[in-house]
Amino acid sequence: MSDLLSTPAESAAGLTVHGAEAVDKAAPASTRQALVAAGVPGKLAAKDPSLWGPDAEAEAKIRLGWVDTHRRSRELLTQLAELKAELGDLDHVVLAGMGGSSLAPEVITRTLGVPLTVLDTTDPGQVRAALRDRLERTVVVVSSKSGTTVETDSHRRAYWQAFLDAGMTEAEAGRHFVIVTDPGSPLEEIAAGMGAFTVLADPNVGGRYSALTAFGLVPSALAGVEVADLLDQADALAASLAADRDNPALALGAALGAAATDGRDKVALVSDGTGIDGLGDWAEQLIAESTGKAGVGILPVVVESPQSPGVEGPDVLTVSYGGALTAGQVPGGGGDPDVAVNGPLGAQFLAWEYATAVAGVVLGIDPFNQPNVTESKENTNKILASGLPAETPSFTEGAIEVYAPAGAPGDLVGVLRWLLDGMGDGGYVAVMAYLDRFTDADAARLRPLLAAASGRPVTFGWGPRFLHSTGQYHKGGPQVGSYLQLTGAVADDLPVPGKPYTFGELQAAQAAGDRQALAGRNRPVLRLHLTDRSAGVAQLLDAAGELRA
Repeated sequence: MSDLLSTPAESAAGLTVHGAEAVDKAAPASTRQALVAAGVPGKLAAKDPSLWGPDAEAEAKIRLGWVDTHRRSRELLTQLAELKAELGDLDHVVLAGMGGSSLAPEVITRTLGVPLTVLDTTDPGQVRAALRDRLERTVVVVSSKSGTTVETDSHRRAYWQAFLDAGMTEAEAGRHFVIVTDPGSPLEEIAAGMGAFTVLADPNVGGRYSALTAFGLVPSALAGVEVADLLDQADALAASLAADRDNPALALGAALGAAATDGRDKVALVSDGTGIDGLGDWAEQLIAESTGKAGVGILPVVVESPQSPGVEGPDVLTVSYGGALTAGQVPGGGGDPDVAVNGPLGAQFLAWEYATAVAGVVLGIDPFNQPNVTESKENTNKILASGLPAETPSFTEGAIEVYAPAGAPGDLVGVLRWLLDGMGDGGYVAVMAYLDRFTDADAARLRPLLAAASGRPVTFGWGPRFLHSTGQYHKGGPQVGSYLQLTGAVADDLPVPGKPYTFGELQAAQAAGDRQALAGRNRPVLRLHLTDRSAGVAQLLDAAGELRA
């Protein structure tokens, strides 16, 4: 990255963006100049809802609170200190939340080295493992903006039953819960009935923009983070958001928009190793769900390291992220990215939110709605009511049942090659793993193997977590994706208390519902069902390795 660091940069409040000017200059016309001429920086800092057109104005009016929510969030600091004292020795913090309710706290705690158990799955093995861990010292933070998220409600039910089974009274069990939700949501009423602690979030901030609201701050603070520092960092950057110059968030947004409109509509997100851990996973949801709609969008591709396959390509903009650089420090490893974003985490959150909203202006889309997210949810509910559709594997090879479209090859290596070869120019492959992201963690090694074999962008998402992230882009963005869905046999299922289904059945219904949504768009969907998860993952990695040979 040393060459990039010698190029012009834009800085404010410790946040520096390198390379954005060169990206903008490479486009046919300057996106940055057009944005400034239209007064976008000042309008966005003033929360002008007209920036994204008349169709988006009603939504924008109630979704721009993120611009200054870091100031209002200071009101939470006293409440959080009191809550932590009230919880006493409940020091094992479990966060039950999906998408915007879990991704920011995970970045915050990972970056600052603070333990937090994040439960954002319906995999029964992963849920069961969480339930067995230090139950008597556990506080469960149940986070849901709408209050109706099925995964989070299922986690709440499972923990409630586990506390009762451990011999607690209902009153005692209720003191092990902290509910974070919007005012007036169904979950607020449920919390009152449970006797749980409740923290209400900023209702004028959408989930994926909520890093610096109660959704990001409550679990992080309870886990031991000094969250006031994050608010200070964001507040320092906020002074630059209305400016035409010395506005790194504007530079980043202009670069994202310019690249996308000039053919580079895939963004490889890579850590540069300078102290921020996992920001790419958070930015992935922010960018994909905000821009992937109406047949357009920016596809974020989270890559493992600067040396990993997938950081380059004719339609790829590579953006690295990291902490603030000290004098003489050069981020480690790999070739130069196109853009580098370095600075404190609180400023990073605000800058990426602002940049994504700016990219929405450039692309002409509403960055605050998610019109296609409910489709898979509705399919899931129908399947839970009627039962899983009958399916027969195309063939079985070892520990893998293969469900492939008609005409696909009849062997594992061949069918993987068929999926990759079918991408075409501008295409991508999305690996969607409805598995345990800890026990089955090796499945994530599939992404770089397929990227190396294809030379094309390949994303990886754990299901159903990605449904609250890239799932919107899959359905609403450019219809050029090819989809590899991984499911696995459930050896020991777990009931969802008070519901007529188990976690395993819910997980299977979510996978089937998503397959239906994708197949309905005439996109290739290949499902591999692992009858033995460990053996199946190993077999799949071996097959993917053969593709490169």
